[in-house]
Amino acid sequence: MLLCGALLAMAGGFLLIYMLLLIWTPKPIVTRKSEKYYRSYKSPDKPLPLPQLQDPATVDLSVVIPAYNETERLPIMLEQTISHLTSVNEQREKDNLKNNKTSKEVLPLSFSRPRTFEVLIIDDGSTDGTNDASLDLARSKYPDIDIKVVNMELNQGKGAAVRHGMLYSSGQQLLMVDADGASRFQDIERLWEAMDDITGGDEAGEGVVVGSRAHMVKTEAVVKRSLIRNLLMRSLHTLLLLVGVGHIRDTQCGFKLFSRPAARKLFPYQHLPSWMFDVELLLLAKAQNIPVREVDVQWHEVGGSKLNVVNASLGMLRDLGVIRGNMLLGRWGVKKESRKDKVE
Repeated sequence: MLLCGALLAMAGGFLLIYMLLLIWTPKPIVTRKSEKYYRSYKSPDKPLPLPQLQDPATVDLSVVIPAYNETERLPIMLEQTISHLTSVNEQREKDNLKNNKTSKEVLPLSFSRPRTFEVLIIDDGSTDGTNDASLDLARSKYPDIDIKVVNMELNQGKGAAVRHGMLYSSGQQLLMVDADGASRFQDIERLWEAMDDITGGDEAGEGVVVGSRAHMVKTEAVVKRSLIRNLLMRSLHTLLLLVGVGHIRDTQCGFKLFSRPAARKLFPYQHLPSWMFDVELLLLAKAQNIPVREVDVQWHEVGGSKLNVVNASLGMLRDLGVIRGNMLLGRWGVKKESRKDKVE
């Protein structure tokens, strides 16, 4: 009788866990028809169709910026981004001209070819006019820059916004970067160098480079953060060890670079729309033996964060359980055929 009772209790426990998993598992991320189009300075009123990740790359870099109510912080971040990318290109053009003049042989253009790029602002259902403000900014300050503004009809979460931007980008390399400008954008050169090292410069190469703030744990930037935030950070790392990505010291830094081939094997399989989506992507990369490298970047805390520490802590526990549970049961993960977007 005791054995039967124990077995029934275990079965009941597993059933309860499974029911909670079904309840907590988010609904599939929906891509609506209007979200497959973008507006730009050149076409503010007539939406144009976005390219797809499965198409060949047409630019060197796509900068994907998820934005939710970011009218105040986005202009500063965008200025830093475009200033760096344009200054690097100007320097490359100068170096190219200098080398062609001094060298007896004409060096190939790729020696210091300017890096072509696009910027995708994914407005995740903002209520403060982020969409129109982004277009106004593109028109007034950056008319020569390819800035695409995509409007998500509903707020689904940072993970959903990043996923959407990646699935509809043109770049050979795809950079995810937060709209708050907390990461120093110049560090993209460090990420790019690491990616070249992983792929050998091969366009077919797969790789993920993760910006990391782990080296700053004992610095003033982190020490001055609230006790609750630092406790959350340490608790998260302990849980990540149990989940299977403890080898990555900083999974949550909003500064990550993906090669196009790697992105094709990751983002179509991403399910989580919330802020813990990074962990799901890293587990997918691990399952497919896609090389992941961590690179130290500079970071500073920026005011205006929409993160509620208590809600984030509870959500973190739930989402980690949802990710691991669904993957262990084979409900999530890499399938033989890519899951197609559901379109309304």
